[in-house]
This record gives sequence, C-alpha cells and structure tokens, in this order.
Amino acid sequence: MMISRMLVVVVIVTCTISCRLSSTQAKHTVPDSAIVQPVVITEKVFEDSDDPAIWIDSLNPSQSLIIGTDKHTANGGVYVFTLDGKIDRKRSVTGLKRVNNADVAYGLQWGDTAIDIVAATERDRNMIRIFSLPDMKVIDGGGIEVFTGEQQRSPMGIAFYTRPSDHAVFVIVSRKEGPAENYLEQYLLTASTNGTVEAKLVRKFGQFSGKKEIESIAVDNELGYVYYSDEQFGIRKYYADPEKGNKELAVFGKGEYLEDNEGISIYKLDAATGYILVSNQSANTFNVYHREGSSSNPHEHKKITEVAVKTNQSDGSDVTSVSLPGFEGGLFVAMSTDSTFQLYRWKDIAEKAGLKLKK
Repeated sequence: MMISRMLVVVVIVTCTISCRLSSTQAKHTVPDSAIVQPVVITEKVFEDSDDPAIWIDSLNPSQSLIIGTDKHTANGGVYVFTLDGKIDRKRSVTGLKRVNNADVAYGLQWGDTAIDIVAATERDRNMIRIFSLPDMKVIDGGGIEVFTGEQQRSPMGIAFYTRPSDHAVFVIVSRKEGPAENYLEQYLLTASTNGTVEAKLVRKFGQFSGKKEIESIAVDNELGYVYYSDEQFGIRKYYADPEKGNKELAVFGKGEYLEDNEGISIYKLDAATGYILVSNQSANTFNVYHREGSSSNPHEHKKITEVAVKTNQSDGSDVTSVSLPGFEGGLFVAMSTDSTFQLYRWKDIAEKAGLKLKK
C-alpha cells in the first residue's frame, strides 16, 4: 500500500514538472512567419563558435569585418569573416586554447598614430589576446595574463570601454567561476616602448548571484555604462568608468528568460537612445529593452519586446546601427551552435518587432 502511494506521488510530481516545462516552452513557441531570417550564414569555424564582434571600416564600409571566436581546446581561434560570410583564412588566427568572447575598440593611441584593435579571451591559458585591425597583427607579446594571484581565473567574457573625455581604452574581463563580489577585472591599455600593448589593473568589481556564471559583457561608451549577464539571475549594470566607483546601478530582466540570459548587444539610434538586446538562449529569441531606461529613471530597463531569430542556443551577439552594403539600418550578428554566425539586416528585425532604425 505504501509503495502504491509513493508511485502515485512520483507520477503526480513528474506530471507537474512536465506540465510546467511544457507550459514554459509553449510561451516561446513562435510561428515561422514571426521569425527573422538571416541574410548571411557564415562558413563554419573549426568546431564551436562562441562570440562575434563587428569592425566597421569607416573609409570603405564594404570592407568591414566580422570577428568570431571558436572555443576548441586545442585549435580554437579568432576568425575573420567578410560581410558575405566567407572566412579570411590569411587573417584568422587559429591554434589557440579555448577562445571565448571578443570585442572591438577604435583609436587606441599607438605612438604618433591610433589603431583599431580586437581582444579575445584565451581561457585555457588564463590570458587575453589583442590584435590590431584590420591586419590582425599580434600586439600582445603572446598574451596578457588576467586574474593573477586568484584561484578562479579562466577568463570568458570581454568588452572594451573607451572613455570619451580622454579616449583612454579599458578592457573589462569576466571569468568562468568567481566570488560573490569582485567577479570582474578592468584594465587600462597603453602602448609600450617595445611595440606591444600593456594592461594595468585598475579595479575589481561586480556582484555574482552564484547561480551559474558570468560571461557576456557589453559597454555603452556614450552613456558610460557596463552591462553583464549574471546567468539565470538577471542583467547587472555599473558605471564603466572606474573613477565613478563600484556601486551597482540596476539589475533587470529577472524572470524573463527560459533558462540563461546571455549575449548582450546595444543598438544606438543616436548618442543617448536605442535598444539593449539580450539573448534568451534556450528560447532562440532576444529580449529587447530601452537603452535610455524609463522616462523617470535611466536605470529602469523594462522589456519592450522579444525578437525570434533562426539561431540555436545563441550566447553571443553584436550589433551596429551603421548601414553596411546589404544591411540596411545596421547589422546584427549572433552565434549559433552549428559552428556558424548568422548575419541579420536590422531593417528586418525592426519591421518584425516594431522597433526603430537609425535615421
């Protein structure tokens, strides 16, 4: 009799869990007509695509590039793609050890000139890698160690902050595991006398819920904020300038994701307005928030809408509001688990989701 009762309880609990999962999944069942289709799907990387970044060639926009990472443990890489999705193998760098995220910065002071750069995390070496653009020349002396002296290192997320007042370039790095406080590190980048880039630690900051991990980071240079995904908890917001302190300004997106809140990218309509897009990874959608916050509170970011795309389990993205050949209104790029990156026309996203285009 006791066994029978136990079986009934198990069946009821199993049914309850199953029904809840089905209900949650049903909320994210999107008709094909609502899914935004990519304009281009890139060639495949060696094994495991992870995070993209966009570099704009201001002199010749058609020569702009997509930088995408592959986090294979022995033959990982920083891949260079042209706008038609083809891999530029001469400029791509492979043979790296688990490359996670990448980001692009413009105008790093380099002697008497300024250069554009891309940075990526080389996780299994506890380093960040930095290359000049568009030539992809190594300028980091073989790698820059991060989280030195700590037990939990393994860098994952990375994003640049360029301070408008003096054009100082900083890089912010997250890691696979970390403490409840000071999960992230921020470094000031400068050119050394021997032709390499140097990184000086300027602060440790950032709370962590302990739920999963922190990977995706995005910085809004003009407004001066850094956002990062505390996965399965929410999106956290801080000042990007280390001189403004380590106070947390907001946490948003709680309870709005099927599982993980992941890749973050910022579409800029002008200097102060636009959208923050965050990957609802397991739903294959992106949640959209006002970049400028609400009318009463710049740190109150309420969900506007949800955009369905063709990517599968995307945990990395980037976006620009600069119109490029074939990409009217801008370009949105996101990774997909089939070892590719998908390129979208912002105009298509805006039309499906009722969003604006940069004028």
